Amino acid sequence: MNFEIKKHDNFVIIESNVEKLDSQVAPELKASLVSLGQSEFKNVIVNLTKTKYCDSSGLSALLVGNRLVNASEGSFIICDLQPSVKKMIEISQLHTVLNITKDEPSAVEYLLDLD
Repeated sequence: MNFEIKKHDNFVIIESNVEKLDSQVAPELKASLVSLGQSEFKNVIVNLTKTKYCDSSGLSALLVGNRLVNASEGSFIICDLQPSVKKMIEISQLHTVLNITKDEPSAVEYLLDLD
């Protein structure tokens, strides 16, 4: 399984188990995010600690998740970015659009502070 979904009380954590978030696996992430967008969970954390590479397909999947979660008035957070993925996000100027935290505990704390 490329992505593990962990459901909590008021949020979901999607943990990436892939080294490359590219056109081969991005559709699976996008499908998971669309499915979650139709569920009761409004807050989503995407943990990318195992992902060392992300192309435009991966960034597109993250943007879809961000749009869906924002449309349902939730919070979409990505965390644990590897340096190469962080650089790709910054080059694409997406760090101005996406909520990014340094690690998963920080992301959870961010959501708990919203309550």
